[in-house]
Amino acid sequence: MNKYRNIETVYTVVSNERLTHKTWRMRLSGDTGEITCAGQFVNLLIEGKYLRRPISVSDYKEGELTLLYDVVGTGTKEMSEMAPGTAINTLTGLGNGFNEGYPTERPVLLGGGIGCAPLLNLARKLQARGVKPTVILGFNTSADVAMKEDFKEIGIDAIICTVDGSEGVKGFVTDAIAALPFSPDYFYACGPTPMLRAVCTSLDFPGEVSLESRMGCGFGACVCCSIETKDSAKRICKDGPVFSKDELIWK
Repeated sequence: MNKYRNIETVYTVVSNERLTHKTWRMRLSGDTGEITCAGQFVNLLIEGKYLRRPISVSDYKEGELTLLYDVVGTGTKEMSEMAPGTAINTLTGLGNGFNEGYPTERPVLLGGGIGCAPLLNLARKLQARGVKPTVILGFNTSADVAMKEDFKEIGIDAIICTVDGSEGVKGFVTDAIAALPFSPDYFYACGPTPMLRAVCTSLDFPGEVSLESRMGCGFGACVCCSIETKDSAKRICKDGPVFSKDELIWK
């Protein structure tokens, strides 16, 4: 895990493209030095909005940042209309990300919907240290499927599952795990809360999850994203968003 940083900077939109009926990919240029691991997020200032929009980092390299987001409200609708050259005031290097150094040999990466986004950079990091992960991406229907080609570009054929069976495995990511011809020894997961609850309560091997939450400040001051863990109350934005399976309490 990495020490939390809170750095304000400005990114410039390089491209902003629609991937599905609701999912967009935005590439930005700027200083990415404060982003140190997969699973961290940035907090974007949208003109006319009081609260910033927290968006998971999908991928990054020196000077370039890639974000995926779903258009679900007026803030993300405005994001989808941002043209190349638009400057965005951003808090960067936020949160603690995935434990990229966990001693796993057969990791499985589990994504649900827009929660698939941060798994791309995590997959890159794992492969860089000689570990090829199995990637399972879950969606409601084939119309929602995104990122399949992104993983293919880095040499991973992601397993797709859809709730309605319109593409890939019919059902949820837990159904796809059960059909694997081997036993994973660790999982990394990001997605909606019901998916994460099912993963943590049904899998008998260790792992960690990235939680989704509404946020106020994004850096731990307002404590509106606090949760109770087995250890103490923790803030998703500052102590997370990634938590070990074993420290979470599911109700």
